[in-house]
Amino acid sequence: MAENAPSSPKPALDLPTAGLLLLPPLVWAGNSVLGRVVADMVPPITLNFFRWLLAFALLLPWSYPVLKPSSPMWAHWRRYGLMSLLGVGCYNSFQYLALHTSTPINVTLVGASVPVFMLVLGAVFYQQRVSVRQILGATLSIAGVLCVLGRGDWNTLQRVQLVMGDVYILIAVLCWAWYSWLVAQPVDPPEIRSNWTYFLTAQMTFGLLWSGAFTAAEWQLSDHPHIDWGWPLAASVLYVALGPALLAYRSWGVGIQRVGPNIAGFFANLTPLFAALISTVTLGESPQGFHAVAFVLIVGGIGVSSRKP
Repeated sequence: MAENAPSSPKPALDLPTAGLLLLPPLVWAGNSVLGRVVADMVPPITLNFFRWLLAFALLLPWSYPVLKPSSPMWAHWRRYGLMSLLGVGCYNSFQYLALHTSTPINVTLVGASVPVFMLVLGAVFYQQRVSVRQILGATLSIAGVLCVLGRGDWNTLQRVQLVMGDVYILIAVLCWAWYSWLVAQPVDPPEIRSNWTYFLTAQMTFGLLWSGAFTAAEWQLSDHPHIDWGWPLAASVLYVALGPALLAYRSWGVGIQRVGPNIAGFFANLTPLFAALISTVTLGESPQGFHAVAFVLIVGGIGVSSRKP
């Protein structure tokens, strides 16, 4: 994998790119809350399949040329097959599965390790040098996440106990970190790389095969799987297809192509902060002081890690 590492340095983080990278954690926060809400309506891996099937149908009118027999996508089927396995088949399947068996605080806590995985994978497999700034940024950012999760109380974090769901989200984070590094490699055919609808459809084409196979296995191996059809489930599937599947993947892909996975990874730590704010609005509670502290720490970590020496 190291031979595909970018040879030129990434540009510094600018305001438009920061806006692109802010959208995914905001959408993902809503996705986590929603995944918990619909946990009793639909099996987790089936929800992931519905999400990508609808997203594929919505994007197809603009991206169908990439499916033609003459498309260069087929010559790179191994690359898109691997990317779709990690990003489409595994990441959200394990995330939704984790929300069935673990608590939101545990899932978010383990998910906060995204920047660490980004830095480690980059250093080991992509010959990326980890700077002191990035290490300091990771420390500040994770401290902000811990502040949110503990609600300003260290004793809350000391009472956390790991369960199987935490293993699932750890696998999901590893898949996402690897997927992000694959997206950053400029080895795609130009006609696919330059058109985000083609790029995402190429992944979804193979991803539907992965997620479809996982769904079939879920229904074969689960005890009494069921789906509660109705408007709540339909609205939820529409949200996860439009938001996390299309908007977030589009924004994340462009963002990491501009500044690289190491810097983009820090933005993922805004997800638990946004999730806490969404929960606050939902529950009708007033924001607390620790929310402000966490925001300063997380944004400070992003700023420190993204500055050019």
